[in-house]
Amino acid sequence: MNKTVTFGEVMLRLATPGYERFGQGNMLSATYGGGEANVAVSLANYGLPVSFVTRVPDNDIAAACLRELRGFGVDVSDVVLGGDRLGIYFLETGAVSRGSKVIYDRAGSSIAKIEPGMIDWDKVLEGAGWFHWTGITPAISEGAAKVCLEAVKKCNEKGITVSCDLNYRKNLWKWGKKASEVMPDLVACTDIVLGNEEDAQMALGIKPEGVDVTGGKVDADAYLSVSKQIMARFPRCKKVITTLRGSINANHNMWKGVLYDGKTLYKSREYDITHIVDRVGGGDSFMGGLIYGLRVYEDDQKALDFAVAASCLKHTIYGDYNRVTVSEVEKLMGGDASGRVAR
Repeated sequence: MNKTVTFGEVMLRLATPGYERFGQGNMLSATYGGGEANVAVSLANYGLPVSFVTRVPDNDIAAACLRELRGFGVDVSDVVLGGDRLGIYFLETGAVSRGSKVIYDRAGSSIAKIEPGMIDWDKVLEGAGWFHWTGITPAISEGAAKVCLEAVKKCNEKGITVSCDLNYRKNLWKWGKKASEVMPDLVACTDIVLGNEEDAQMALGIKPEGVDVTGGKVDADAYLSVSKQIMARFPRCKKVITTLRGSINANHNMWKGVLYDGKTLYKSREYDITHIVDRVGGGDSFMGGLIYGLRVYEDDQKALDFAVAASCLKHTIYGDYNRVTVSEVEKLMGGDASGRVAR
Protein backbone atom coordinates (compact mmCIF):
# COMPACT_ATOMS: atom_id res chain seq x y z
CA MET A 1 0.00 0.00 0.00
CA ASN A 2 1.27 3.51 -0.78
CA LYS A 3 2.14 5.68 2.17
CA THR A 4 0.12 8.17 4.20
CA VAL A 5 1.71 11.56 4.90
CA THR A 6 0.71 13.70 7.90
CA PHE A 7 1.77 17.32 8.44
CA GLY A 8 1.64 19.41 11.60
CA GLU A 9 3.32 20.31 14.87
CA VAL A 10 4.72 17.85 17.39
CA MET A 11 5.29 19.14 20.91
CA LEU A 12 6.91 18.28 24.19
CA ARG A 13 4.15 17.30 26.62
CA LEU A 14 4.76 18.06 30.30
CA ALA A 15 2.07 16.54 32.54
CA THR A 16 1.51 16.55 36.28
CA PRO A 17 1.66 13.02 37.74
CA GLY A 18 -1.62 11.27 38.44
CA TYR A 19 -4.37 13.78 39.08
CA GLU A 20 -2.19 16.46 40.70
CA ARG A 21 -2.86 20.11 39.95
CA PHE A 22 -0.23 22.44 38.53
CA GLY A 23 0.32 23.98 41.96
CA GLN A 24 1.05 20.63 43.60
CA GLY A 25 4.23 18.60 43.68
CA ASN A 26 7.51 19.31 41.95
CA MET A 27 7.56 16.85 39.04
CA LEU A 28 6.31 16.78 35.45
CA SER A 29 6.23 13.74 33.17
CA ALA A 30 7.81 14.44 29.77
CA THR A 31 6.46 12.78 26.63
CA TYR A 32 5.69 13.98 23.08
CA GLY A 33 2.56 14.43 21.03
CA GLY A 34 0.55 16.46 18.55
CA GLY A 35 -2.47 15.80 16.38
CA GLU A 36 -0.85 14.73 13.13
CA ALA A 37 2.04 12.93 14.82
CA ASN A 38 -0.51 10.99 16.89
CA VAL A 39 -2.30 9.91 13.70
CA ALA A 40 1.01 8.82 12.19
CA VAL A 41 1.85 6.65 15.20
CA SER A 42 -1.56 4.95 15.03
CA LEU A 43 -1.09 4.10 11.37
CA ALA A 44 2.42 2.78 11.98
CA ASN A 45 1.11 0.58 14.78
CA TYR A 46 -1.45 -0.84 12.33
CA GLY A 47 1.33 -1.74 9.93
CA LEU A 48 0.75 0.93 7.29
CA PRO A 49 3.63 2.95 5.79
CA VAL A 50 3.43 6.51 7.10
CA SER A 51 5.54 9.66 6.98
CA PHE A 52 5.29 12.61 9.37
CA VAL A 53 6.41 16.04 8.18
CA THR A 54 7.08 19.05 10.38
CA ARG A 55 9.76 21.63 11.20
CA VAL A 56 11.72 21.31 14.45
CA PRO A 57 14.87 22.90 15.88
CA ASP A 58 18.23 21.22 15.51
CA ASN A 59 18.69 20.37 19.19
CA ASP A 60 18.67 17.37 21.52
CA ILE A 61 15.02 17.72 22.58
CA ALA A 62 13.76 17.62 19.01
CA ALA A 63 16.17 14.80 18.20
CA ALA A 64 14.75 12.73 21.06
CA CYS A 65 11.24 13.36 19.73
CA LEU A 66 12.16 12.24 16.21
CA ARG A 67 13.96 9.20 17.60
CA GLU A 68 10.80 8.19 19.45
CA LEU A 69 8.67 8.55 16.31
CA ARG A 70 11.16 6.46 14.34
CA GLY A 71 10.88 3.84 17.07
CA PHE A 72 7.18 3.49 16.30
CA GLY A 73 7.99 2.98 12.62
CA VAL A 74 7.10 6.50 11.46
CA ASP A 75 9.26 7.87 8.64
CA VAL A 76 10.62 11.29 9.70
CA SER A 77 13.22 11.61 6.94
CA ASP A 78 11.43 14.63 5.43
CA VAL A 79 11.27 16.62 8.67
CA VAL A 80 12.86 20.06 8.16
CA LEU A 81 15.35 21.35 10.72
CA GLY A 82 15.30 25.04 11.63
CA GLY A 83 14.00 27.61 14.06
CA ASP A 84 14.73 27.95 17.74
CA ARG A 85 12.34 25.82 19.77
CA LEU A 86 9.98 22.89 20.01
CA GLY A 87 6.49 23.82 21.15
CA ILE A 88 5.41 22.72 24.63
CA TYR A 89 2.07 22.00 26.23
CA PHE A 90 1.39 21.46 29.91
CA LEU A 91 -1.35 19.04 30.98
CA GLU A 92 -3.22 18.80 34.26
CA THR A 93 -5.44 15.69 34.24
CA GLY A 94 -8.90 16.26 35.70
CA ALA A 95 -11.00 13.90 37.78
CA VAL A 96 -14.75 13.49 38.22
CA SER A 97 -16.24 17.03 38.23
CA ARG A 98 -12.90 18.78 37.64
CA GLY A 99 -11.99 18.88 33.98
CA SER A 100 -8.49 18.55 32.57
CA LYS A 101 -6.54 21.71 31.78
CA VAL A 102 -4.04 22.44 28.99
CA ILE A 103 -1.64 25.39 28.88
CA TYR A 104 0.20 26.01 25.60
CA ASP A 105 3.75 27.35 25.32
CA ARG A 106 4.22 27.14 21.56
CA ALA A 107 4.54 30.76 20.42
CA GLY A 108 7.55 31.18 18.15
CA SER A 109 8.04 27.45 17.70
CA SER A 110 9.95 26.19 14.67
CA ILE A 111 6.83 25.29 12.73
CA ALA A 112 5.19 28.60 13.62
CA LYS A 113 7.96 30.26 11.61
CA ILE A 114 7.70 27.95 8.61
CA GLU A 115 7.28 29.57 5.18
CA PRO A 116 6.18 28.33 1.73
CA GLY A 117 9.02 26.70 -0.16
CA MET A 118 10.71 25.25 2.93
CA ILE A 119 9.23 21.80 2.25
CA ASP A 120 9.75 20.07 -1.08
CA TRP A 121 6.23 18.67 -1.46
CA ASP A 122 7.02 16.92 -4.73
CA LYS A 123 9.66 14.89 -2.90
CA VAL A 124 7.59 14.38 0.26
CA LEU A 125 4.53 13.17 -1.67
CA GLU A 126 6.40 10.77 -3.90
CA GLY A 127 4.72 7.37 -3.43
CA ALA A 128 1.93 8.81 -1.26
CA GLY A 129 -1.73 7.91 -1.57
CA TRP A 130 -3.15 9.84 1.39
CA PHE A 131 -2.39 13.17 3.11
CA HIS A 132 -3.75 14.29 6.49
CA TRP A 133 -3.84 17.72 8.15
CA THR A 134 -5.79 19.28 11.02
CA GLY A 135 -7.23 22.71 11.77
CA ILE A 136 -4.58 23.16 14.44
CA THR A 137 -1.81 23.65 11.86
CA PRO A 138 -3.22 26.71 10.04
CA ALA A 139 -4.13 28.18 13.43
CA ILE A 140 -0.47 28.29 14.49
CA SER A 141 0.67 31.04 12.13
CA GLU A 142 0.13 32.57 8.70
CA GLY A 143 3.18 30.74 7.43
CA ALA A 144 1.89 27.37 8.66
CA ALA A 145 -1.49 28.07 7.02
CA LYS A 146 0.18 28.91 3.70
CA VAL A 147 2.37 25.79 3.78
CA CYS A 148 -0.65 23.62 4.58
CA LEU A 149 -2.51 25.10 1.60
CA GLU A 150 0.59 24.57 -0.53
CA ALA A 151 0.52 20.88 0.46
CA VAL A 152 -3.17 20.16 -0.16
CA LYS A 153 -3.11 21.88 -3.55
CA LYS A 154 -0.14 19.75 -4.54
CA CYS A 155 -2.04 16.65 -3.38
CA ASN A 156 -5.00 17.63 -5.56
CA GLU A 157 -2.67 17.94 -8.56
CA LYS A 158 -1.29 14.47 -7.88
CA GLY A 159 -4.63 12.77 -7.19
CA ILE A 160 -3.77 12.05 -3.53
CA THR A 161 -6.69 11.66 -1.11
CA VAL A 162 -6.75 14.44 1.50
CA SER A 163 -8.33 14.16 4.95
CA CYS A 164 -8.66 16.70 7.74
CA ASP A 165 -9.84 17.02 11.31
CA LEU A 166 -11.34 20.53 11.58
CA ASN A 167 -10.16 20.69 15.21
CA TYR A 168 -11.12 24.29 16.03
CA ARG A 169 -8.98 25.72 18.86
CA LYS A 170 -9.98 29.30 19.65
CA ASN A 171 -6.90 29.94 21.79
CA LEU A 172 -4.58 29.33 18.83
CA TRP A 173 -6.12 31.67 16.24
CA LYS A 174 -4.12 34.77 17.18
CA TRP A 175 -2.06 35.62 14.11
CA GLY A 176 -4.51 37.99 12.43
CA LYS A 177 -7.13 36.07 10.46
CA LYS A 178 -10.10 34.14 11.81
CA ALA A 179 -10.53 30.43 11.20
CA SER A 180 -13.56 31.13 9.00
CA GLU A 181 -11.34 33.23 6.71
CA VAL A 182 -8.64 30.57 6.30
CA MET A 183 -10.19 27.13 6.66
CA PRO A 184 -12.62 27.17 3.69
CA ASP A 185 -9.80 27.30 1.12
CA LEU A 186 -8.17 24.30 2.78
CA VAL A 187 -11.39 22.29 3.13
CA ALA A 188 -12.15 22.96 -0.55
CA CYS A 189 -9.11 20.77 -1.31
CA THR A 190 -10.14 18.01 1.11
CA ASP A 191 -11.91 14.70 0.42
CA ILE A 192 -12.62 13.38 3.95
CA VAL A 193 -13.69 15.76 6.76
CA LEU A 194 -13.88 15.00 10.48
CA GLY A 195 -15.50 17.54 12.80
CA ASN A 196 -18.43 18.23 15.08
CA GLU A 197 -21.07 20.93 14.76
CA GLU A 198 -19.00 23.45 16.77
CA ASP A 199 -15.96 22.88 14.55
CA ALA A 200 -18.12 23.38 11.44
CA GLN A 201 -19.64 26.58 12.78
CA MET A 202 -16.42 28.21 13.98
CA ALA A 203 -14.16 27.05 11.15
CA LEU A 204 -16.59 27.16 8.23
CA GLY A 205 -19.56 29.25 9.41
CA ILE A 206 -21.89 26.26 8.94
CA LYS A 207 -24.70 25.80 11.46
CA PRO A 208 -27.19 22.93 11.78
CA GLU A 209 -30.50 23.76 10.09
CA GLY A 210 -33.59 23.67 12.27
CA VAL A 211 -31.73 22.18 15.23
CA ASP A 212 -30.90 23.79 18.58
CA VAL A 213 -27.47 22.51 19.67
CA THR A 214 -27.31 24.73 22.76
CA GLY A 215 -29.87 22.78 24.77
CA GLY A 216 -27.40 20.16 25.98
CA LYS A 217 -28.48 17.38 23.64
CA VAL A 218 -27.59 16.97 19.99
CA ASP A 219 -29.33 14.30 17.91
CA ALA A 220 -28.40 12.81 14.56
CA ASP A 221 -30.36 15.47 12.65
CA ALA A 222 -27.80 18.10 13.67
CA TYR A 223 -24.90 16.09 12.28
CA LEU A 224 -26.78 15.16 9.12
CA SER A 225 -27.60 18.83 8.54
CA VAL A 226 -23.97 19.87 9.00
CA SER A 227 -22.70 17.03 6.80
CA LYS A 228 -25.05 17.90 3.96
CA GLN A 229 -24.10 21.57 4.11
CA ILE A 230 -20.36 20.76 4.06
CA MET A 231 -20.82 18.54 1.02
CA ALA A 232 -22.97 21.12 -0.76
CA ARG A 233 -20.44 23.89 -0.16
CA PHE A 234 -17.33 21.79 -0.82
CA PRO A 235 -18.04 19.46 -3.77
CA ARG A 236 -14.72 17.65 -3.39
CA CYS A 237 -15.77 16.30 0.02
CA LYS A 238 -17.02 12.70 -0.21
CA LYS A 239 -17.44 11.77 3.48
CA VAL A 240 -18.11 13.73 6.67
CA ILE A 241 -17.49 12.05 10.01
CA THR A 242 -18.30 13.14 13.55
CA THR A 243 -17.28 11.83 16.97
CA LEU A 244 -19.97 11.98 19.64
CA ARG A 245 -18.74 12.30 23.21
CA GLY A 246 -21.16 12.23 26.11
CA SER A 247 -19.24 13.55 29.10
CA ILE A 248 -20.76 12.24 32.32
CA ASN A 249 -17.67 13.45 34.17
CA ALA A 250 -13.92 13.73 33.58
CA ASN A 251 -13.43 9.99 34.16
CA HIS A 252 -16.62 8.64 32.57
CA ASN A 253 -17.60 9.27 28.95
CA MET A 254 -19.95 7.75 26.40
CA TRP A 255 -18.31 7.44 22.98
CA LYS A 256 -19.56 6.77 19.44
CA GLY A 257 -19.41 8.19 15.91
CA VAL A 258 -21.34 8.76 12.70
CA LEU A 259 -20.28 8.84 9.04
CA TYR A 260 -22.21 10.37 6.13
CA ASP A 261 -21.27 9.48 2.56
CA GLY A 262 -23.81 11.66 0.76
CA LYS A 263 -26.48 8.97 0.83
CA THR A 264 -26.37 7.07 4.11
CA LEU A 265 -25.73 8.13 7.70
CA TYR A 266 -23.77 5.28 9.30
CA LYS A 267 -23.81 5.01 13.09
CA SER A 268 -21.43 3.09 15.35
CA ARG A 269 -22.22 1.30 18.58
CA GLU A 270 -21.81 3.39 21.74
CA TYR A 271 -19.04 2.58 24.22
CA ASP A 272 -19.41 3.27 27.93
CA ILE A 273 -15.91 4.29 29.03
CA THR A 274 -16.26 4.19 32.81
CA HIS A 275 -12.60 4.76 33.70
CA ILE A 276 -10.54 7.11 31.53
CA VAL A 277 -6.78 6.86 31.90
CA ASP A 278 -5.99 9.65 29.39
CA ARG A 279 -8.40 11.21 26.90
CA VAL A 280 -5.83 13.47 25.22
CA GLY A 281 -5.35 12.20 21.69
CA GLY A 282 -8.76 10.52 21.62
CA GLY A 283 -9.83 12.35 18.47
CA ASP A 284 -6.48 11.70 16.80
CA SER A 285 -6.77 7.99 17.56
CA PHE A 286 -10.22 8.05 15.97
CA MET A 287 -8.76 9.69 12.85
CA GLY A 288 -5.93 7.19 12.70
CA GLY A 289 -8.41 4.35 12.96
CA LEU A 290 -10.64 5.93 10.35
CA ILE A 291 -7.83 6.36 7.81
CA TYR A 292 -6.82 2.74 8.38
CA GLY A 293 -10.41 1.56 8.02
CA LEU A 294 -11.09 3.54 4.86
CA ARG A 295 -7.84 2.38 3.29
CA VAL A 296 -8.11 -1.30 4.23
CA TYR A 297 -11.83 -2.13 4.39
CA GLU A 298 -14.28 -1.70 1.53
CA ASP A 299 -17.15 -1.11 3.97
CA ASP A 300 -17.74 2.38 5.44
CA GLN A 301 -19.59 0.89 8.41
CA LYS A 302 -16.60 -1.31 9.28
CA ALA A 303 -14.22 1.63 8.85
CA LEU A 304 -16.32 3.71 11.26
CA ASP A 305 -16.56 0.84 13.75
CA PHE A 306 -12.78 0.38 13.66
CA ALA A 307 -12.21 4.10 14.30
CA VAL A 308 -14.57 4.20 17.28
CA ALA A 309 -13.16 1.02 18.82
CA ALA A 310 -9.59 2.22 18.34
CA SER A 311 -10.30 5.54 20.02
CA CYS A 312 -12.18 3.80 22.83
CA LEU A 313 -9.02 1.82 23.57
CA LYS A 314 -6.91 5.00 23.47
CA HIS A 315 -8.79 6.28 26.53
CA THR A 316 -7.10 3.45 28.49
CA ILE A 317 -3.55 4.44 27.49
CA TYR A 318 -1.38 7.16 29.02
CA GLY A 319 0.17 9.68 26.65
CA ASP A 320 -0.84 11.16 23.31
CA TYR A 321 -0.12 8.04 21.25
CA ASN A 322 -2.53 5.14 20.74
CA ARG A 323 -0.34 2.09 21.36
CA VAL A 324 -2.72 -0.60 20.11
CA THR A 325 -2.69 -3.20 17.35
CA VAL A 326 -5.21 -4.11 14.67
CA SER A 327 -6.03 -7.39 16.42
CA GLU A 328 -6.77 -5.57 19.69
CA VAL A 329 -9.10 -3.14 17.93
CA GLU A 330 -10.86 -5.87 15.98
CA LYS A 331 -11.31 -7.87 19.18
CA LEU A 332 -13.18 -4.94 20.72
CA MET A 333 -15.13 -4.43 17.49
CA GLY A 334 -16.24 -8.05 17.82
CA GLY A 335 -17.79 -7.32 21.20
CA ASP A 336 -15.09 -8.48 23.62
CA ALA A 337 -14.76 -5.64 26.10
CA SER A 338 -14.07 -7.93 29.07
CA GLY A 339 -10.48 -6.81 29.59
CA ARG A 340 -9.54 -10.38 30.62
CA VAL A 341 -5.87 -11.22 30.95
CA ALA A 342 -4.38 -12.52 27.68
CA ARG A 343 -2.30 -15.63 28.52
